[in-house]
Amino acid sequence: MIWTELLLHSGRSAVEIALFSLLPVMVIMLCIMRLLELAGFMGWLVRLLEPGLLWFGVTGLGLLAALQMSFVSFAAPVAVLAMMELRGASQRQLAATLAMILAMGQANVVFPLAPMGLKLGETLALSWLGGLIAAGFTWHVLTRSCVAPPVGLAVEGTMGPRPVLDVIQQAGAEALRIATGAIPMLALALLLVGVCRQAGLFSWLGYGLQPVLEPLGLDPALVTFTLTKYLGGGMALLGVWAEMLQNGTLNTHLMNASAGWLIHSTDLPGIAVLCAAGPRTGAMWRVALAGAVPGIGVRTLGHLFLA
Repeated sequence: MIWTELLLHSGRSAVEIALFSLLPVMVIMLCIMRLLELAGFMGWLVRLLEPGLLWFGVTGLGLLAALQMSFVSFAAPVAVLAMMELRGASQRQLAATLAMILAMGQANVVFPLAPMGLKLGETLALSWLGGLIAAGFTWHVLTRSCVAPPVGLAVEGTMGPRPVLDVIQQAGAEALRIATGAIPMLALALLLVGVCRQAGLFSWLGYGLQPVLEPLGLDPALVTFTLTKYLGGGMALLGVWAEMLQNGTLNTHLMNASAGWLIHSTDLPGIAVLCAAGPRTGAMWRVALAGAVPGIGVRTLGHLFLA
């Protein structure tokens, strides 16, 4: 009986989060992104910022991937990474770009949490800072021995002459696909978290680590959040936080203080999805993961200081 209720609760929570929290945000953000792209603003922005970002190993397409990570979802940069492979980006460029987006906060978690108390401006600013640090560390330290061709993989300036209504409808359809596609992963992740909680794993770890965490001023609940995040992904964390915020068992201070450590794509589902962009991207996941560490570290310290 308990396990049946757990299955039903996980599935129901996944549907509610995807359709009532994730979908509205994705529709709005995708429509804005696509309209800006149609107007040529995205191409102009890439051409404006790319020269300053080349020092970090980030090309025009890399910047587009970062924008999609920040304003669409963690899965959106997959298409850009695949395009970089097709256009002949070097392993060094792919590693720097992958490290950057692994260290950045994903929009499908950041924006649904913003109405619940997450500090949006600080989160986005620290996300970009951490992403650039991760890219620069990967480019200048981890892959400096790799031979790279001349950088400058640009993105197209416009989407061509298309009716605005068609662009909006396509963006809405894409947002629906992202939201509904997240339901199975979210349901399984919430089920995994529920099973671990029911088995007492989180309580046992929290109790066992309490003597270590308390002198450092850390909440034992971070053990639960960390396991949820790194095993189940950002959507699982969103589900747990949304539920805890609604029933009053999580305060916004702890959420903001731990956002740098927990809101990013460096988890099992995130790495698996992003590395599916292509074989050369997948081959660089270890280097990119190592490069993302200092970026996440800077974000963690920034959120602790600003919380």
